[in-house]
Amino acid sequence: MAHHNKRIENPYSGQSIVFLKTAHETQGELLEMEYTYAPHSAKPAEHYHPIQKEDFTVLQGVITVTLNGATRLLRAGDKLHIPPNTVHAMWNDSDEPAVVNWQVRPALNTEYLLETGMGLAKDGKTNKKGLPGLLQAIAIARYFSKAYRLANPPYAVQRVLFAFLGPVAKMLGYRATYQEYID
Repeated sequence: MAHHNKRIENPYSGQSIVFLKTAHETQGELLEMEYTYAPHSAKPAEHYHPIQKEDFTVLQGVITVTLNGATRLLRAGDKLHIPPNTVHAMWNDSDEPAVVNWQVRPALNTEYLLETGMGLAKDGKTNKKGLPGLLQAIAIARYFSKAYRLANPPYAVQRVLFAFLGPVAKMLGYRATYQEYID
Protein backbone atom coordinates (compact mmCIF):
# COMPACT_ATOMS: atom_id res chain seq x y z
CA MET A 1 0.00 0.00 0.00
CA ALA A 2 1.27 3.42 -0.83
CA HIS A 3 2.24 5.56 2.14
CA HIS A 4 3.73 8.99 2.72
CA ASN A 5 7.26 9.18 1.25
CA LYS A 6 7.14 5.70 -0.33
CA ARG A 7 9.30 5.76 -3.46
CA ILE A 8 8.76 3.50 -6.47
CA GLU A 9 10.71 3.49 -9.71
CA ASN A 10 10.84 1.96 -13.14
CA PRO A 11 14.44 0.93 -13.86
CA TYR A 12 13.83 0.82 -17.61
CA SER A 13 12.29 4.27 -18.04
CA GLY A 14 14.16 5.98 -15.20
CA GLN A 15 10.89 7.38 -13.87
CA SER A 16 10.19 7.52 -10.15
CA ILE A 17 7.31 8.47 -7.90
CA VAL A 18 7.29 9.61 -4.28
CA PHE A 19 3.86 9.46 -2.68
CA LEU A 20 3.06 12.63 -0.74
CA LYS A 21 -0.62 12.03 0.11
CA THR A 22 -2.34 8.71 -0.44
CA ALA A 23 -5.92 7.60 -0.90
CA HIS A 24 -5.93 6.19 2.62
CA GLU A 25 -4.63 9.43 4.15
CA THR A 26 -7.19 11.58 2.31
CA GLN A 27 -10.21 9.26 2.58
CA GLY A 28 -10.01 8.67 -1.16
CA GLU A 29 -10.24 12.33 -2.13
CA LEU A 30 -6.67 12.88 -3.33
CA LEU A 31 -3.54 11.10 -4.45
CA GLU A 32 -0.59 13.49 -4.52
CA MET A 33 2.84 12.53 -5.83
CA GLU A 34 6.16 13.93 -6.91
CA TYR A 35 6.93 12.37 -10.28
CA THR A 36 10.46 12.47 -11.73
CA TYR A 37 10.98 11.94 -15.45
CA ALA A 38 14.41 10.90 -16.68
CA PRO A 39 15.89 12.87 -19.59
CA HIS A 40 14.49 11.78 -22.96
CA SER A 41 11.84 9.55 -21.45
CA ALA A 42 9.66 7.74 -23.96
CA LYS A 43 6.28 9.18 -24.87
CA PRO A 44 3.67 7.03 -23.11
CA ALA A 45 0.49 5.82 -24.77
CA GLU A 46 -2.18 8.49 -24.95
CA HIS A 47 -4.82 7.80 -22.34
CA TYR A 48 -7.62 9.33 -20.29
CA HIS A 49 -9.23 9.02 -16.89
CA PRO A 50 -13.04 8.57 -17.03
CA ILE A 51 -13.88 10.26 -13.71
CA GLN A 52 -10.62 11.67 -12.38
CA LYS A 53 -9.18 15.12 -12.82
CA GLU A 54 -5.45 15.75 -12.66
CA ASP A 55 -3.43 18.79 -11.71
CA PHE A 56 0.25 19.13 -12.51
CA THR A 57 2.80 21.72 -11.42
CA VAL A 58 6.23 21.54 -13.01
CA LEU A 59 8.81 21.88 -10.23
CA GLN A 60 11.96 21.40 -12.33
CA GLY A 61 12.82 20.97 -15.98
CA VAL A 62 10.61 20.83 -19.06
CA ILE A 63 7.72 18.46 -19.75
CA THR A 64 6.16 17.79 -23.15
CA VAL A 65 2.39 17.26 -23.09
CA THR A 66 -0.14 16.21 -25.69
CA LEU A 67 -3.64 17.26 -24.76
CA ASN A 68 -6.47 16.38 -27.14
CA GLY A 69 -3.95 16.10 -29.98
CA ALA A 70 -2.14 19.40 -29.36
CA THR A 71 1.47 19.36 -28.12
CA ARG A 72 2.94 21.93 -25.79
CA LEU A 73 5.85 22.41 -23.39
CA LEU A 74 5.53 23.08 -19.68
CA ARG A 75 8.42 24.64 -17.76
CA ALA A 76 9.19 25.05 -14.06
CA GLY A 77 6.33 26.96 -12.45
CA ASP A 78 3.78 26.07 -15.14
CA LYS A 79 0.55 24.40 -14.11
CA LEU A 80 -1.81 22.16 -16.04
CA HIS A 81 -5.33 20.99 -15.21
CA ILE A 82 -6.65 17.93 -17.05
CA PRO A 83 -10.41 17.31 -16.71
CA PRO A 84 -11.92 13.79 -16.81
CA ASN A 85 -12.16 12.11 -20.23
CA THR A 86 -9.40 14.26 -21.73
CA VAL A 87 -6.90 12.36 -23.87
CA HIS A 88 -3.33 13.17 -22.90
CA ALA A 89 0.26 11.97 -22.53
CA MET A 90 3.23 13.51 -20.71
CA TRP A 91 6.98 12.91 -20.97
CA ASN A 92 10.37 14.55 -20.78
CA ASP A 93 12.00 15.20 -24.16
CA SER A 94 14.78 17.39 -22.73
CA ASP A 95 18.38 16.71 -21.68
CA GLU A 96 17.71 17.28 -17.95
CA PRO A 97 15.50 15.46 -15.42
CA ALA A 98 12.04 16.93 -14.93
CA VAL A 99 9.98 16.84 -11.74
CA VAL A 100 6.26 17.50 -11.38
CA ASN A 101 3.83 17.63 -8.51
CA TRP A 102 0.93 15.42 -9.63
CA GLN A 103 -2.48 15.43 -7.98
CA VAL A 104 -5.30 13.04 -8.88
CA ARG A 105 -8.89 13.55 -7.68
CA PRO A 106 -10.56 11.30 -6.64
CA ALA A 107 -7.70 8.95 -5.84
CA LEU A 108 -9.57 5.72 -6.67
CA ASN A 109 -7.04 2.84 -6.84
CA THR A 110 -4.50 4.73 -8.94
CA GLU A 111 -1.67 4.12 -6.49
CA TYR A 112 -2.10 0.35 -6.96
CA LEU A 113 -1.91 0.79 -10.72
CA LEU A 114 1.35 2.71 -10.40
CA GLU A 115 2.82 0.33 -7.81
CA THR A 116 1.93 -2.69 -9.97
CA GLY A 117 3.39 -1.26 -13.17
CA MET A 118 6.64 -0.18 -11.56
CA GLY A 119 6.87 -3.38 -9.51
CA LEU A 120 6.61 -5.51 -12.65
CA ALA A 121 9.36 -3.44 -14.29
CA LYS A 122 11.59 -3.68 -11.21
CA ASP A 123 11.23 -7.49 -11.28
CA GLY A 124 12.06 -7.68 -14.99
CA LYS A 125 8.52 -8.70 -15.98
CA THR A 126 8.21 -6.05 -18.71
CA ASN A 127 9.90 -5.22 -21.98
CA LYS A 128 12.93 -2.92 -22.21
CA LYS A 129 10.63 0.12 -22.21
CA GLY A 130 9.17 -0.98 -18.85
CA LEU A 131 5.82 -2.03 -20.36
CA PRO A 132 4.09 -5.33 -19.59
CA GLY A 133 3.22 -7.87 -22.27
CA LEU A 134 -0.24 -8.04 -23.84
CA LEU A 135 -1.91 -10.50 -21.44
CA GLN A 136 -0.49 -8.77 -18.35
CA ALA A 137 -1.58 -5.40 -19.75
CA ILE A 138 -5.10 -6.74 -20.34
CA ALA A 139 -5.35 -8.04 -16.76
CA ILE A 140 -4.29 -4.62 -15.49
CA ALA A 141 -6.48 -2.62 -17.90
CA ARG A 142 -9.64 -4.57 -17.05
CA TYR A 143 -9.20 -4.03 -13.33
CA PHE A 144 -8.22 -0.35 -13.48
CA SER A 145 -10.68 0.78 -16.20
CA LYS A 146 -12.40 3.25 -13.87
CA ALA A 147 -9.07 5.01 -13.27
CA TYR A 148 -7.20 4.63 -16.57
CA ARG A 149 -8.05 3.86 -20.19
CA LEU A 150 -5.97 3.86 -23.34
CA ALA A 151 -7.19 6.28 -25.99
CA ASN A 152 -6.66 3.68 -28.75
CA PRO A 153 -8.14 1.39 -29.74
CA PRO A 154 -11.57 2.80 -28.79
CA TYR A 155 -12.85 1.61 -25.42
CA ALA A 156 -15.64 -0.47 -27.03
CA VAL A 157 -12.98 -2.42 -28.96
CA GLN A 158 -10.91 -2.81 -25.80
CA ARG A 159 -13.91 -4.27 -23.97
CA VAL A 160 -14.44 -6.90 -26.67
CA LEU A 161 -10.72 -7.73 -26.65
CA PHE A 162 -10.73 -7.95 -22.84
CA ALA A 163 -13.79 -10.23 -22.88
CA PHE A 164 -11.92 -12.76 -25.03
CA LEU A 165 -8.38 -12.43 -23.73
CA GLY A 166 -9.09 -11.57 -20.08
CA PRO A 167 -10.01 -15.15 -19.12
CA VAL A 168 -6.92 -16.44 -20.96
CA ALA A 169 -4.72 -14.01 -19.01
CA LYS A 170 -6.30 -15.13 -15.74
CA MET A 171 -5.92 -18.81 -16.61
CA LEU A 172 -2.22 -18.23 -17.34
CA GLY A 173 -1.73 -16.60 -13.92
CA TYR A 174 -1.68 -12.91 -14.82
CA ARG A 175 -3.25 -10.68 -12.20
CA ALA A 176 -4.15 -7.00 -12.05
CA THR A 177 -2.27 -6.46 -8.79
CA TYR A 178 0.39 -8.36 -6.90
CA GLN A 179 0.64 -8.22 -3.13
CA GLU A 180 4.43 -7.88 -3.21
CA TYR A 181 4.12 -4.56 -5.06
CA ILE A 182 1.36 -3.01 -3.01
CA ASP A 183 2.82 -4.14 0.34
